[in-house]
Amino acid sequence: MDLLNTLVDKGLRRELPTREEALAVLATPDDDLLDVVAAAGKVRRQWFGRRVKLNYLVNLKSGLCPEDCSYCSQRLGSKAEILKYTWLKPDEASKAAAAGVAGGAKRVCLVASGRGPTDRDVDRVSQTIEAIKEQNQGVEVCACLGLLSDGQAGRLRSAGADAYNHNLNTSEATYGEITTTHTYADRVETVHQAQAAGLSACSGLIAGMGESDSDLVDVVFALRELDPDSVPVNFLIPFEGTPLAKEWNLTPQRCLRILAMVRFVCPDVEVRLAGGREVHLRSMQPLALHLVNSIFLGDYLTSEGQAGQTDLDMIADAGFEVEGAGTTTLPRHRAEAEADGGCGSHTGGCGSHAGGCAPCGDGQEAEAVPAVAAEAAARTDLVAVRRRGAGTDLAPNA
Repeated sequence: MDLLNTLVDKGLRRELPTREEALAVLATPDDDLLDVVAAAGKVRRQWFGRRVKLNYLVNLKSGLCPEDCSYCSQRLGSKAEILKYTWLKPDEASKAAAAGVAGGAKRVCLVASGRGPTDRDVDRVSQTIEAIKEQNQGVEVCACLGLLSDGQAGRLRSAGADAYNHNLNTSEATYGEITTTHTYADRVETVHQAQAAGLSACSGLIAGMGESDSDLVDVVFALRELDPDSVPVNFLIPFEGTPLAKEWNLTPQRCLRILAMVRFVCPDVEVRLAGGREVHLRSMQPLALHLVNSIFLGDYLTSEGQAGQTDLDMIADAGFEVEGAGTTTLPRHRAEAEADGGCGSHTGGCGSHAGGCAPCGDGQEAEAVPAVAAEAAARTDLVAVRRRGAGTDLAPNA
């Protein structure tokens, strides 16, 4: 296909696709799916070889969030029967993190529910970061604590944090339909604060919330403009007790097309397969490894993932290898830019790319993707609430 040849050539040059090309990837028929995966796989291998980075989540504080994000089982008013607990002590969090590191995780992601941390919370998380790094030399630590206030990113960096995660989640145009207690601009500002403090920025999206192809392209183009070092791609887990419990809009094939589109738009970025992969990709997960170079090991914040050993077996069986602690994840040009205080810029400077990448192109707008018939696609049996690991007396899954 001429489209795929063009996208591969652009990806190998770190050149931004057009908006029309990105939309065309999402519109490819299932008959061409393996061609799409093979093409995006060439770009993935150019920048990351066959390495897969493992990340491990530790939920420091679960549930009872005052925000109303419709996708979240921890939201205000959620009826989802998830674990609810207040802050883990630093030694408890460090013990949980050690399980992930022992399973092969290179990065530990510390997450806490809430609008954003107080200064006391930052002190608490700083102590946790120090405890984790003292016990696990060389491990990367990413914090995900919500909206940051002035100076907090710098304090986390001083405590030893390597990265900060704050996802855009969906397009600016539709953000108000998903969340009303904060704005899209608030999220962008927090990512900018993290970058300004010298933290590696991590920001991604959630697919499957009823968005259109145009919305998906908008948010991914916005992410490239924001220029994070890692882009997590989550697939909505429709928890019972949340407003989006009936949104079963994804098929394994659509998930693969979304991941391919993200890889073409963000060719040299750590693209991470995140929440919902077991629920929506199912037996097609190994194919996704040809598109992403990073996954979460074991369980998520409030849901259970497949067994950690199953993750490791899947990586090995698909012909990939777990990225070691001594290996730099990012391609040299991005790693060097980050070390110099930049943001891993592409051609045209930091956050600026040849031809521009504003998500408001002149291309034809794609129609909203119709919901897949619930009886054909809804796999509620695969949505398992986490009952082990952090906040429990049971061993974690790692």
